[in-house]
Amino acid sequence: MRDASDIAYYGTTYRQLLWNNLRARPIRTALSVLGVSLQVTFVLLIVGMTLGWVNDWQKRVEGVGADIIVQPPNASPFFQFGNAVLPESLVETLQRAPGVDEASPVLVIANQKTLDIVYGIDYKTFNNLSKGFVFVAGGPFSDPGDVIVDDLHAARHHLRVGDKVDMFDREMTVCGIVRHGKGARSFVPLATAQEIAGAEHRVTLFYVRSTGNTEAARLEVVRLLPGYLVRSMQDYLTLMNSSNLPAIRPFLRVMILLGVSISFLVVLLTMHTMVLERTREIGILKALGASRGEIARLFLAESTVMAALGVAIGLTATFAAREFLRTWAPGLAVLLTANWLAASVGLAFLGALLGALFPAWRASGFDPVEALAFE
Repeated sequence: MRDASDIAYYGTTYRQLLWNNLRARPIRTALSVLGVSLQVTFVLLIVGMTLGWVNDWQKRVEGVGADIIVQPPNASPFFQFGNAVLPESLVETLQRAPGVDEASPVLVIANQKTLDIVYGIDYKTFNNLSKGFVFVAGGPFSDPGDVIVDDLHAARHHLRVGDKVDMFDREMTVCGIVRHGKGARSFVPLATAQEIAGAEHRVTLFYVRSTGNTEAARLEVVRLLPGYLVRSMQDYLTLMNSSNLPAIRPFLRVMILLGVSISFLVVLLTMHTMVLERTREIGILKALGASRGEIARLFLAESTVMAALGVAIGLTATFAAREFLRTWAPGLAVLLTANWLAASVGLAFLGALLGALFPAWRASGFDPVEALAFE
């Protein structure tokens, strides 16, 4: 049995041995720390950009000012992936419905070159849904070839009123720049969007604003348009989360698995090599009375220290990257939640400890006589 002085001495020696082992191989230690930090940064940025995109889209849809959304049957909450199948003429039926104050048809199209979502809108009715566009510069459409962009899109692409932009293989003119937060980041006249999409007199959805009683207006719309998907904005926003977006969950799981694999493999290779290089050292420790558990704890402690350093660097790099992306790409949201920050830290330690388990177990099982004779 060790007395108190022996335990204190042993603890001090143990810590000195741990830090000396890490400092003795600075490049290898640095590479292990880098591997863990890359995992933390990789997972957080991928997840953060995914969650940020969903959260940003929610806010922009809410900012349109509608109370009700009318879509085709079985439409996804993420309607930018939907087809233009609704007759535009239904807007007249909606505008006459009891409890409806305004209805606006929207055709959603995707710019294949930039992957941006573009709204084809009837300017008057879309503008009436809320307090209207807030123009930073320029004004409404005056020509079928006009486009309105929001301030974040304009900043990202260095656009000003009067600039020519290539959209959908045609030259369009920026007629106005508005404050962001109303659906898409670019808006074109509805007729122009229908021509581009080959969807004459058809739209993707209708935004509807009630006179006050949203549920009563929604039920009236359901009665007038049986078979169509009619949701209140509150219900729509509840559905609009990453778990309802096809393939998001599998995508996040794959990214997390890749991240954990990085730290696992890096630490496994590092610790395995360290065990081989320190065979004689392990033999000396065992000859001096170190138990199998103490040898294993030494290697696990070293991997824990490397994981802690990697987590600290990874978190710092993640927040630095988020600030850089805000400057480099205005409008690109990276949402870092407390849950995902904690999860990324836990995954980093898990991957590192799993990678160290086999080398630690192998080191603890060395026979001291054979280890001392190892060349």
